[in-house]
Amino acid sequence: MSIKQYLFIFFLFFSSSGVLAQNKFTLSGTIRDASSGETLIGATIKIIGTTAVGTLTNSYGYFALTQPEGNYTVTISYTGYLSISKTINLNKDTKLNEELKTANELAEVTVSANNRKNENVKSAQMGLERVDMKSLNSIPVLLGEKDVLKTIQLLPGVKSGGEGNTGFYVRGGAADQNLIILDEAVVYNSSHLLGFFSTFNADAIKDVSLYKGGMPAQYGGRLSSVLDVKMDDGNNKEFKFQGGIGLIASRLKAEGPIVKDKGSFMVSFRRTYIDLFLRASPDSSINGSTLNFYDINAKANYKINDKNTIYISGYFGKDNIGVKDLFENNWGNVTTTIRLNHIFSDRLFSNTSLIYNNYNYTVRLLNDVTNFKATSLVRDFNFKEDFQYFSNQHTLRFGLNATHHRISPIDITTDQESQVNPLTQEKRYGLESAAYISDEWAVTEKLNLLYGIRLAAFSLLGPGNFSRYDAAGNTISRDNVPSGKFYKNYFNLEPRFSLSYLFNDENSVKASYNRNTQNIHILTNATSSSPTDQYVLSSNNIKPEIADQIALGYFKNFDENKYEFSGEVYYKWLQNQIDYKNAAELLANTNVESELLYGKGRAYGLELFFKKKFGKLNGWVGYTLSRTERKFAELNNGNYFPSRQDRTHDLSLVVIYNLNKRWTFSSSFIYSTGNAVTFPAGKYIISGQTAYYYTQRNAGRMPYNMRLDLSATLEGKNTGKFHSSWNFGVYNALGRKNPYSIEFINDPNDPSRTVAEQTSLFGLIPSITWNFKF
Repeated sequence: MSIKQYLFIFFLFFSSSGVLAQNKFTLSGTIRDASSGETLIGATIKIIGTTAVGTLTNSYGYFALTQPEGNYTVTISYTGYLSISKTINLNKDTKLNEELKTANELAEVTVSANNRKNENVKSAQMGLERVDMKSLNSIPVLLGEKDVLKTIQLLPGVKSGGEGNTGFYVRGGAADQNLIILDEAVVYNSSHLLGFFSTFNADAIKDVSLYKGGMPAQYGGRLSSVLDVKMDDGNNKEFKFQGGIGLIASRLKAEGPIVKDKGSFMVSFRRTYIDLFLRASPDSSINGSTLNFYDINAKANYKINDKNTIYISGYFGKDNIGVKDLFENNWGNVTTTIRLNHIFSDRLFSNTSLIYNNYNYTVRLLNDVTNFKATSLVRDFNFKEDFQYFSNQHTLRFGLNATHHRISPIDITTDQESQVNPLTQEKRYGLESAAYISDEWAVTEKLNLLYGIRLAAFSLLGPGNFSRYDAAGNTISRDNVPSGKFYKNYFNLEPRFSLSYLFNDENSVKASYNRNTQNIHILTNATSSSPTDQYVLSSNNIKPEIADQIALGYFKNFDENKYEFSGEVYYKWLQNQIDYKNAAELLANTNVESELLYGKGRAYGLELFFKKKFGKLNGWVGYTLSRTERKFAELNNGNYFPSRQDRTHDLSLVVIYNLNKRWTFSSSFIYSTGNAVTFPAGKYIISGQTAYYYTQRNAGRMPYNMRLDLSATLEGKNTGKFHSSWNFGVYNALGRKNPYSIEFINDPNDPSRTVAEQTSLFGLIPSITWNFKF
């Protein structure tokens, strides 16, 4: 008998005995969009009788509530949709599958945890932000390309990786400490064109949830945050098309039923065409150069029967950058997810997933007769089994997953006559597994708990040669490990706990504690994600990174939930953090672990968030006051120093004004302290060349960042089933030259002096995009 069958028998017995003893019955079902058939995540279901209880639909629109036999009024609501109210006689287990119609007259912005009006106050979950995809259309972005990653950077506690960059830091964590998943598949490099655009085509995205604290036990593998992105399922009612044509990119999305009301598909394609402008350039040095990316999102689902639904989704993206007759650089992601939803009983819901992801890059020299070529890849196979059990006051989650990692750091090939030696760094293999259980418990009407534990395990596998290094980087031992052998094992328990206490329906306090561990790490000197970032696994030298975070918050709604306010403070302890020795060689180094340093860190701060949800004028303001530091015995005399992502102040303001049914105006303003950087403390001359020397790590500061972006959207007149709109935008309307990098050079007029030369990427950039649907 399989594990699934044992679990089914156990919960069936538990559920049945509870019903017989207490004469209780379960109301369950799936909530969908009436026009498209898309399941609605986080819809509110409330049963009102002698007492009132409620719940939210899960990631697949499913819910279950158990109550004593009786007559009840059931209300179903979701932000932006018309609510439904029904009277039912709950005298047996009852199915309630409903479809909600959109309320187009509502104009609002939603970036809160859930869609119940006061769920931000009542829920025990802390540090969760959900991005409303409708509001995303109104937020001004670079060159008019709607961008999920740029939008979350406008939230408190989330810091931008830099000007025009999709990389982000959360509560003091590094960029590689964010778990980014698309339909459960890990996305290792979430940027296009070196970070100016993200891999997420907003047309294909259904839901975006960012966990920056109090992470539920079902998530793991990274220290700082989880960005959970879910693709559209597709319209199972009728065929629909939509897209857009912009200055640098165009998009097209098609969706429709496979079998009406039973299955659907969605395919979305996006491509830039900057290279077309390069080809038209009269400058022969760049004519024929390559600068483009494309991505394809695809998904299909089919309801086999009332208890089983299968989902298949995939992402395929590629970047191509090349300079004519010099070099070409290509990198991309491929993800595939196959999922089976199974309903064992009205209370027990399961999701079984098989996941594949592949990230790779290639660099070629085109003007080199040696045929120089460098390649690298990260490839994962992942199995996940997740269960959700619904009780009257409890929602129990438990499950397990196992991921097999393969990392090929770099392979360099050349012709035999080349002076460049070929290099093949050994592949590394690892098995990362976890089991978890968590419970969301409505203890009383005022007290809610969310608690759980996750057991995380990591094993470094053969084949391979594994060296150990001392503090000076000298090899002290070397082991040859055969294929399949478990060489190094790590086990960590990760407790997760959060609670909320309601003073009333509009005021609450929350507290949380969680521990996270991380076993896959990025080695890079860049401030943002780069295609040549080197991935390494935990080993006999590199221990799993560990983070413990506590947070305390106050949450308040007022004026009938029209306004929301929250204030959170947090403190994070970091262990086994990685940095590099001075002048470390990271790329194409077969002994790269000898260049690493290990230390600890801390991060703490205050986050304030105020939001107006409804009306003609809405938006939010977020502010973060924070400090992020690292400590290594070999650096800065063993004292704490600011980490690279440390920024004292971050302020963001988003305003959206709905003038009428056709015109919407919006703006976003950001201000942030400059990044911590290491400036030279002096210089000396060697053979006529200037060399700089450095003392304290990250003791300097880049100039501050400030930017104002503007946008206006004109809705076209509806002509039958065809609808279009024009979006006009201005990026960096103030024209400020924000710093991208600073280089120190000798003063041309006085070589004995040093001057700082700042590089800025963008001035004022206008954009225009035509969007359409039919």
